[in-house]
Amino acid sequence: MQVRQDERARSDLGDGMSNPAAGPEHPARRRADGRRASRTTGRRAGRTTGRRAGRSAGRGTSARTGPRTAVTSCAAALVLLAGAAVPARAAAPAREEVCPGVPVPTVASAVPDTRRTEAAVAYAEEPTTGPGHWTGGDGTYSARLPDGDVVWIFSDTFLGQVNPDGSRSQTAEDGRPTPFLNNSFVRTGRGRTTTITGGTRHDPASVLPPRAPGHWYWARDGLVLDGRLNAVYSEFERTGPNSFDFRLTGNVLARFRPDRLSRPESVSPLPSSAGISWGAWLLRDGRHTYVYGVEDRDGQRHPHLARVAGTDLLRPWEYLTADGTWSREESASARLGGAAGVRVSNEFSVVRHGRVYVLVTQDSREPLAAGVDLAYACSPTGPFGHETTAYRAPEGGPFGSYGNPNVYTYNPHEHRELGDRRRLVVSYSVNSFAGEDLYRDASIYRPRFVDITLNPN
Repeated sequence: MQVRQDERARSDLGDGMSNPAAGPEHPARRRADGRRASRTTGRRAGRTTGRRAGRSAGRGTSARTGPRTAVTSCAAALVLLAGAAVPARAAAPAREEVCPGVPVPTVASAVPDTRRTEAAVAYAEEPTTGPGHWTGGDGTYSARLPDGDVVWIFSDTFLGQVNPDGSRSQTAEDGRPTPFLNNSFVRTGRGRTTTITGGTRHDPASVLPPRAPGHWYWARDGLVLDGRLNAVYSEFERTGPNSFDFRLTGNVLARFRPDRLSRPESVSPLPSSAGISWGAWLLRDGRHTYVYGVEDRDGQRHPHLARVAGTDLLRPWEYLTADGTWSREESASARLGGAAGVRVSNEFSVVRHGRVYVLVTQDSREPLAAGVDLAYACSPTGPFGHETTAYRAPEGGPFGSYGNPNVYTYNPHEHRELGDRRRLVVSYSVNSFAGEDLYRDASIYRPRFVDITLNPN
């Protein structure tokens, strides 16, 4: 087991991975969000209300009139009251609805969560002498443990240390001192932050090591169910020499004791016959636990949905079909929303906020777009619609904060344990198509955090 724990007090990443505001300025703060030349806040989705067109309430009076003229006056008054001769109050434009009686939410604000982002950077760049210290990763799922700590669930992970100039050495596989793993944990809480890996202190390994050469596990979502961290992993194998030459081979469920996260208590196969990467998100709702998956075909990623009764993910799964019913056959699983349904990134989230379920995903209208999009439904099953871009990540592309055409952002999703009824805490990953960038500038390959607030609904 490899556990790297700093000894200085710091606050939970649920409240920030460390407290960079304390003490002298850390050099990490100056690099916290890359070259923060531009910081883009999300768009505000304004609320439209109708204007009142003016009132006319003149009353006619009639003194000493006979019966006929009184009747005529009353009839005229009725016509006026009916609006024939009085300008009517303009009706407010009807708000769009997610479902009957539930208006589509609007975004009040979407701003960088610099406290959490800088806290992650400060922890990554702490001086260290061992090889087992987290300096960057992607995936960035999270779960609240029974003792209140938060475990951060990473896929590809850089360990070791960051040099004073902000660079990192090449990985151990290249004969240099920076270990590189395909999955890891970081645990935060009670004033401490801890890197957790498998292997040993001097030879760290993934918490879920590969079962064969050329294979690896990337993390999906995790939930604490029945006192254990239930984390889903998708297994991949290499198919060629290039970075994206790999394919999905299956899905597994790893269960961890909260007091021993360095080694799974059990690893069990999950449904894997339909080419769907299950576990992109886990949602406990009502009497079921919902398991969202991604079908990746021809550059388009489509969400699927399965569920189990209760909290045991090893119980028989049911799959949402094209006609809205549930089937025990994985082959019957249909794309959520059908052919016109929402497209998603490989990682996304579905969390209930008030009366709506909010899906957070990457803008799918162009590859690796910078948009963090929200879509809404009144049920975990969808359909999700009214997709809108709430925030645009500023790091990617030649005009981004790094000024590097190879840098891109991807896989936004929410952290359910950190938000509330109106506020979403979202993270996304940053990477580069040029691998040497990740060594030249260690600040690239780390999560960024965004706070999105919805207007009252």
